[in-house]
Amino acid sequence: MEASQKMIAHFDLDAFFVSVECLNEPELKGKPLLVGGHSERGVVAACSYEARNYGIHSAMPMKTALRLCPHAIVVGGNRTAYSKYSRQVTEIIAGQAPLFEKASIDEFYLDLTGMNKYFDPYRWTIDLRKKIMDETQLPISFGLAANKMVAKIATDEAKPNGYLYIPPGLEKEWLAPLKVNKIPGVGGQTFLALQSMDVETIRELGEQPLELLEAKFGKYGWSLWNKARGIHDGEVTAYHEAKSISTENTFEENILDTEFLLIELVKMTEKIAFELRQENKMAGCLSVKIRYPDFETTSRQTTIPYTFYDDELIAQARDLFHKLYRKGQTVRLLGVRLGELTADALQTNLFENFERKTELYKAIDDVKNRFGRSSISKATGI
Repeated sequence: MEASQKMIAHFDLDAFFVSVECLNEPELKGKPLLVGGHSERGVVAACSYEARNYGIHSAMPMKTALRLCPHAIVVGGNRTAYSKYSRQVTEIIAGQAPLFEKASIDEFYLDLTGMNKYFDPYRWTIDLRKKIMDETQLPISFGLAANKMVAKIATDEAKPNGYLYIPPGLEKEWLAPLKVNKIPGVGGQTFLALQSMDVETIRELGEQPLELLEAKFGKYGWSLWNKARGIHDGEVTAYHEAKSISTENTFEENILDTEFLLIELVKMTEKIAFELRQENKMAGCLSVKIRYPDFETTSRQTTIPYTFYDDELIAQARDLFHKLYRKGQTVRLLGVRLGELTADALQTNLFENFERKTELYKAIDDVKNRFGRSSISKATGI
């Protein structure tokens, strides 16, 4: 039996952070808007299309951006709102797509292979885009093609707020006139090296002998040669919530001392936050569990802005404890769990104070790795 033609859709929320800011404050629409840090070390996490007209791009130092566009509006960013809308879009896609991958906080791949037996994949993808926009009011673009690479490039070409379908078999022809740095993974250094070979377009890349590309770029030369022909075999990796990280403590004696319980809560939260950072992930959900002497167990959880910081997680854990704990009752077991783990939210690391705060925690974690986890602890956890 002949295998079904692969069909991959790539969705990307347009200027996601900017779009969320404009949704919350409509007066910002149509203006040069910069999302990021205001400080001397601040950088641009995202910018509106109006700001891009001045040559501004993400990861640019904020000082440079404001020199290019002195009248730009700067906002510090709202991780709570970005987390909320990312989850909302994820839930819509999860409710419709047979198989999808969440590539980042605002980017998704959908494997629609075999769907043509029941639906027109192109029409289905257009309808899904409309559903996302209707329910979130956020602009989103998509590309539809026979593989992940071509779908992603098609999305980039469809922006802002558009869509593009590249029929199977036309990949090489469609890619040919595009600049070679449109290929994902072709960064500044590779682009300069290709320009030194008089290669500017994907067509010109495809015309290079494979042996020459391998001599210049090693194994990556073979990959470039294939990509120039629209060949890419990357698979859509099914999205699922990563395993949670948790810890709990069953006390030798039932505990009535609330202050002691809070100190234990801080210690446990610090412990799993450290593990979270070691895995280079963030948590979007936190829960606290309490078991009483009669073995009745209660728990409560809350959705939180993605974070891996002790101070933010401890504040949430303490708040949940106070909402959950039955005053005057002794406690047999106390537990903390971090869920909805993801590396995607690390995109928020361009916001003000994030980089400095992360460096502080890295220094603390380095000490813990060298001298043991208990070598540094919150004063309230001692």
